[in-house]
Amino acid sequence: MRPEILARYGARQIPRYTSYPTAPNFTAAVGEGQYRAWLGSVPADESLSLYLHVPFCRAMCWYCGCHTTVTARALPVARYLDALTSEITLVAQALPHRMTARHLHFGGGSPTLIQPPQFLGLMRHLRLCFDLAKDAELAIEIDPRTLDPALTAALATGGINRASIGVQSFDPRVQAAINRVQNFAETADAVAGLRGHGIHGINFDLIYGLPHQTLTSCLDTVAQAVSLRPDRLSVFGYAHVPGFKKHQRKIEESALPDPAARLEQSQAIAGALVDAGYRQIGLDHFALPDDSLSAAAATGRLHRNFQGYTTDGCRALIGFGASSIGRLPGGYVQNKVLISDYQEQVAQGHLPIARGCAVSVEDNLRGEIIERLMCDYRVDLAEMCADYGADPVRLAQSAGLGPLVADGLIALRGDVVEMEETARPLVRAVAAAFDAYLDNSKTRHALAL
Repeated sequence: MRPEILARYGARQIPRYTSYPTAPNFTAAVGEGQYRAWLGSVPADESLSLYLHVPFCRAMCWYCGCHTTVTARALPVARYLDALTSEITLVAQALPHRMTARHLHFGGGSPTLIQPPQFLGLMRHLRLCFDLAKDAELAIEIDPRTLDPALTAALATGGINRASIGVQSFDPRVQAAINRVQNFAETADAVAGLRGHGIHGINFDLIYGLPHQTLTSCLDTVAQAVSLRPDRLSVFGYAHVPGFKKHQRKIEESALPDPAARLEQSQAIAGALVDAGYRQIGLDHFALPDDSLSAAAATGRLHRNFQGYTTDGCRALIGFGASSIGRLPGGYVQNKVLISDYQEQVAQGHLPIARGCAVSVEDNLRGEIIERLMCDYRVDLAEMCADYGADPVRLAQSAGLGPLVADGLIALRGDVVEMEETARPLVRAVAAAFDAYLDNSKTRHALAL
């Protein structure tokens, strides 16, 4: 990639496009009443995807961009789980009938702060309110530092079949700089314990672009990670947004790699994982050839949501917990962010919606185009527009694709937009051309590389 192209696009701050429209475009115009209407109109044959947010950690990782809070006590978590259970009941009552869920994901924060009896009780309540399909993917995010054998056993008993383990980096200097000290043995023990209890779907999360991170330390981390043979790895670029996440101000900005170094790290990690037998899935995921994510990518069934690349094709994703985001055919909703506000609303019998965004026909069209670009690096505008009765020529003109062609990021073959292979790391910059809402905010989005 030419240095001037890297400089032009790599330093831009662009959404990750795990939704469209993206969360900064949500407003208070969408509230509880609209959400209840959307829930009540979910088609009878729809399957659901469920997301449960657990916004607690034992310590704050300074790189974190999630909504979470630090607690050393069990009582705040217990009170929160009571509210979460009540919200699940409220949503189930608002749906037109008992519905089937094919995907379930516990995120955070650190869901591993839940005590084993609490977790089993929560799973029983979910099964009381929803039909969890026999082949459903039931996943949870794991912090190895707070995972003990009793909880591992409870996860298996509750039906969890996929675990996503936060690794980020095994470099001690990097770990100290991001306030997340986690040695290899802790991660290996967590993997062994999960597999020993029959939880064989193992994901690792890695991050590049962290303070003091070098090409060598990235490759050392990859070598240690693949020695444990996870089924999937997600490799994210660190998003430094200290204006949005104040704890990131503790990170020394002068120690952060520049866009050229970030690209070098990203490409080196990708190359090492491919050499180790993994297939690259979209921009930043990797999976073993026999993993379902690889099969989805090979057959055009790959999707993208708030968890990144996924096999989850459900149109209805219901979010539970403070700050969680849901998607229904009518649009997006987000719960109250502050835990106290969330708990108060639920205690009063309200669905705790803070804001949202209704989606138009054009939003759905642009969202599908962005998803296909992010998943496949190509999109047939004529094919997409035919489903919506839209004009592909007009859409291409509104996207202003000329500079992207001139700069070598894409090729236009009739109505087909295709990323040039060397420019694929900049796919978010191409997706942004179809974003009718993008305001180029420098405080809300991550670097394009």
